[in-house]
Amino acid sequence: MASLTSLSSHERTRVEDYLNDKIQVSADLESLDSLLSTLRAQQELQRKQLAEASEALSNATKASNDHAEATRKQAEAFTAEQADIDRRLMAITQSETSDAAVRSLEKSMEKLQRLELSKGYVELLKEAEELSKRALTYMESDPRAALEPYSRLQTIVGLLKDAQPAAEGAAPHLVDYTDRLASALKQQMKKYFGDRLQKTLEELKWPTRQLNVIDQLLARWREDVELLIDLQLPELQSRDSLVGMNLEPQVLFPLEVMVHHLELRFKYHFSGDKPTNRLDKPEYFLSHITDLINQHGGFFVSYLQPIFDERAEAVGPSLEWNFYNASHSFITALLPMLTQKINLFLPQIADYPQLLSHFIHELMKFDNEIRETWNYMPDPYAEDNWKGMTWVVLTKQGWYGRWLQVEKEFALARYKDIIDTTDSGDIDYDGMELTATKPTKAAIRVNDLLETITERYQPLSSFSQKLRFLIDIQITIFDQFHERLSSALEAYLALTSTLGRTVQGADGQASVEGVAGLERLCRVFGSAEYLEKKMEDWSNDVFFVELWAELQDRVQRNRDSGRNVAGTMSIAEVASRTSPAVTGDNSTLATSSEGALFDETASAYRRLRLRSEAIITSTLTSNILGALKPYSRVSAWATLSTPSATATASPLSPTSGLSHAMRVLSTQLSFLARALGTAPLRRVARQLLLSVQNYIWDSILTKHNFSETGAAQFASDVDHLCHVVDSALGSSHTGISSRAIRRLSEGLRILCLSAAEHEEDATQDAELRLWDVEKRLFRDNESARGVLAELEIESLSEAEARSVLERRVEIGS
Repeated sequence: MASLTSLSSHERTRVEDYLNDKIQVSADLESLDSLLSTLRAQQELQRKQLAEASEALSNATKASNDHAEATRKQAEAFTAEQADIDRRLMAITQSETSDAAVRSLEKSMEKLQRLELSKGYVELLKEAEELSKRALTYMESDPRAALEPYSRLQTIVGLLKDAQPAAEGAAPHLVDYTDRLASALKQQMKKYFGDRLQKTLEELKWPTRQLNVIDQLLARWREDVELLIDLQLPELQSRDSLVGMNLEPQVLFPLEVMVHHLELRFKYHFSGDKPTNRLDKPEYFLSHITDLINQHGGFFVSYLQPIFDERAEAVGPSLEWNFYNASHSFITALLPMLTQKINLFLPQIADYPQLLSHFIHELMKFDNEIRETWNYMPDPYAEDNWKGMTWVVLTKQGWYGRWLQVEKEFALARYKDIIDTTDSGDIDYDGMELTATKPTKAAIRVNDLLETITERYQPLSSFSQKLRFLIDIQITIFDQFHERLSSALEAYLALTSTLGRTVQGADGQASVEGVAGLERLCRVFGSAEYLEKKMEDWSNDVFFVELWAELQDRVQRNRDSGRNVAGTMSIAEVASRTSPAVTGDNSTLATSSEGALFDETASAYRRLRLRSEAIITSTLTSNILGALKPYSRVSAWATLSTPSATATASPLSPTSGLSHAMRVLSTQLSFLARALGTAPLRRVARQLLLSVQNYIWDSILTKHNFSETGAAQFASDVDHLCHVVDSALGSSHTGISSRAIRRLSEGLRILCLSAAEHEEDATQDAELRLWDVEKRLFRDNESARGVLAELEIESLSEAEARSVLERRVEIGS
């Protein structure tokens, strides 16, 4: 072991620390031998590890030197080879430098590549030409064999088109040439196969009603149809690959041939100056199409559908929808001739609103008949159903704006006619149930107009178009009629104001006083309530519920994107015309019960109804209280003498000052009972009776003293008023008056207490008399509550009961 003096200072420090750690007490010296042996073993192990590391380093150094030498030799060989290549390049290209030789060689390689590419183009063109010639050669001798080269040629065209994007548009002339070659071949084969089918159809006597349906002809017809279908398969496959293109339904080649004669007959009847070609009768050519479907649809179901079923199984899932339904394919083949006719027909009627409107609605009927009778679906796997020819005209060809303008002008003109009719403001008493509020004839006719408008646009397939129709026409008419009703109410208020009375004079006031004034108010109230209820009914109709659900769905989908919810209308615009719930959060929109399309309009009519009802109540109350003023001035209540026994036995006649009020009350309430429904009539009558009760209490009961006879007369007068009310309101409202003036009735019960002594009339011993009530009523509150309970008086307080009892002259004296 090396001595400490030969170690560095750092090593000496580590040794000292180690010894200090291992030998701390004298007892540790006993284990010194063990410690030394351990250190020797560790030293020997480290010596072996050092030897192994030295050997590994030596081997790595040798391998590195060998690799460096090999690399050097490869570099020298590469340099020599590069120099040899440069010499040969310069010799071949006759260049002075190697760089120039490389550039010259690259140009030669490019020419070689072009040559190879041109050779490939020529071979491809040669193959295309050979396929076309082979197909034409087989077309007449073996039509089935001609389909194979044609299909191969169409495959080549498809591959070339698919490769164009990756090749950055290379060889456009080649693609164009092969495409035109394939198209020309298709037309030749289509014409030849079509002529074959046409000859077979002539022998079948298609499309007459007396078809020559024999097995031999049907077999030929089937073969011709299959040839045309197989010829079209490549085209159907290429269309199937165009995902999301919204392509028009494809007319199958055999059906195109079979409808040719039908198209010629259609053009003969509905073109030129033929009597069947009339601008005012589009139903002629539309019904002709439906007749063709109904007449020949059975043939396709019976004979073409089996071919379709086999073909659908053979082509697989991607193309089987083309052969889903033979009758639907027949309809698809007929629609192009209809489209062509419509394109010629529309410009001729564009400037004639009535003809345009009539045509669009006849076209809607046609679409509905095709949907309902044949359940027509060109693509059974499409998300949307068939949109119809109406959609093609209105949306695709852009006629919706013009048609909407025409329909709006018609609707507003019809609305004006309704309003201008002399009896439009009359209340319709006969058109409603007896218990319902009676609207004006104008309100009923406006509702009928709006329902007719709904029927006219309900068949539209476009949500945006239906919503625009609703807002621009129906809600616009609702708004205009609401404005008219509001103006009528404001006119009434102006006429009944102080200034209005002064300006109008006596003659003008006659139109707003009494029943005449109430009738004007009831016109507004009845019309507002009628249309408000109709809007509630419409909001629950399936058509409007579905429209509302679709609106909610669109709002949720477009809320974050900021897109319009329907056409050019934003969410805010739609909400302002339909319902504020449209702009609600997702939780509000989760259920359709949170709103409806007519919320805004119905709210406006509701406010008008409530306001007009309040004015009816205040007007009626003012009229009755005004008629009660002479009665309030009667002052002989305290001096009326006790009537004779004969007079007591008969009912008391009403006070003369009450006669006018009874007549006014009977006349005006009888009118309201006829004009108002059960619920509003009850509300108006209850408010009137409460006002009458307060008036009689404040102006008569608490202002005068009463003898027993005067009290009985007063109570009899009140009974007469209640009887007039009950009689005017009818049997269904019996008892409403007694319940409404309960406070006054209980006051009269106290006021009419008999002052006779008990012994004078033994039959009344069980009844409370005036003096008994007086003692107990004025003793204390507890005693007063007891006597009031015995009298079955619940609505009067102790103080009110004492105040009433003090009105008796006997108590006062």
